[in-house]
Amino acid sequence: MPTIKIVVSDPKAKNAVQKEFENVQQAFVGKKIGEKVSADSIGLSGYEVEVCGGSDKEGFPMRKDVEGPARKRIVLSGPPGFHPDMEGKRKRKSVRGNTVSNDIVQINLKVVKHGAKSVFELWGVKPKEKEKKEKPAEKKEEAKAEAKHEHKPEHKEKPAEASEKAEAKMGVKKIE
Repeated sequence: MPTIKIVVSDPKAKNAVQKEFENVQQAFVGKKIGEKVSADSIGLSGYEVEVCGGSDKEGFPMRKDVEGPARKRIVLSGPPGFHPDMEGKRKRKSVRGNTVSNDIVQINLKVVKHGAKSVFELWGVKPKEKEKKEKPAEKKEEAKAEAKHEHKPEHKEKPAEASEKAEAKMGVKKIE
């Protein structure tokens, strides 16, 4: 049986956990995006999760508004499956339907009902440390300060001194 990647997002902890499984796909086959499922089959006893999406073996995303498990080519104007670079742009793209099938290799789940232990404890995974994000204003100020230091000459020469050095390099003698 092929492996399947399960991604569980916990809105309470504001974190997501990803783990690969074998032979658990049958617990999710036939479920549609938005349906709630017991998470006992993936080792999360006491948890209830909601199917939020996924992708198939070629990487095509599932869409809630496309019925069935098949892949279809539809005209899209926004995500998932298409991210337009300008407003109003549309494009025909391939996407998967909203039903989980055997072709799905990644399922995205969201925790709806929490169990006694956290997802990290049950799966034996350490939560990732969240990096402290800098404010955009601070980044701009640092960039400006670095730019000023890089472009500043250490010693400014007077125009007369610069022309004398240039003449000396060229071998021009001054007549007084």
